Amino acid sequence: MPDNFRNLKVVVQYDGTDYHGWQIQNGLRTIQGELVRALSTIDGREVMVHGSGRTDAGVHALGQVASFQFAHPHPTDRLLMAINGNLPHDIRVTEVTEVPDDFHARFSAKGKHYCYRIFTGRVLNPLLFRYIHQTTYSLDLDLIHSAAQEFIGEHDFRSFTVTPEKEMDTRRCVTGLDIWLDEDEEIVSFEISANGFLRYMVRAIVGTLVDIGRGHLKPDSIPEIFAASSRTAAGTSLPAKGLALIQVDY
Repeated sequence: MPDNFRNLKVVVQYDGTDYHGWQIQNGLRTIQGELVRALSTIDGREVMVHGSGRTDAGVHALGQVASFQFAHPHPTDRLLMAINGNLPHDIRVTEVTEVPDDFHARFSAKGKHYCYRIFTGRVLNPLLFRYIHQTTYSLDLDLIHSAAQEFIGEHDFRSFTVTPEKEMDTRRCVTGLDIWLDEDEEIVSFEISANGFLRYMVRAIVGTLVDIGRGHLKPDSIPEIFAASSRTAAGTSLPAKGLALIQVDY
């Protein structure tokens, strides 16, 4: 890295509703694309932005992390204001930190935390519509809690992702899966932590647990689903809007 460049880390929040996911795609609005545009405007050159991982179209974030090399000597507090001044209002950088040269938002990550929220009541507050999936059926949370324990630990999650290439490593270690009901708000939250996630993995896990909670799958079916190594063996993949990346561990 040239002597006049700094390696910077940013924490990013966004409403993913109007974006085609994190990764840059020609002709489409993406989170990474907006960050590249904003940072390149400030630095006067094309800035390459690395994210901790991709979020799909419609997925939100409270704690996405990105890193990049930057030449402009702005102090980090001024740079934060400058970045946000060049971003649309549904994307915000909340932290800017100078980090060692070998830090990389993706390759330095040790784990991630996602949260999926489901509204179980009759009338969803319209201010929450973009961020919560609404069900039209009751869920047996005891069955869901029991089945959720089967996901803890290292497993092959091939049944919980879109069809991967045969040689792709689909083993991941889930370190936590917490589920709770806010009775006042009538919202069930699923918080999942792992050393990494496959595409659609969280939405497929939660969808499978929901299918168990509504009686469409057997509570003891998770080991069979793992063994099948087929996406058709698992439950429904829930809509993107209920999902948010909440934290990345380093």
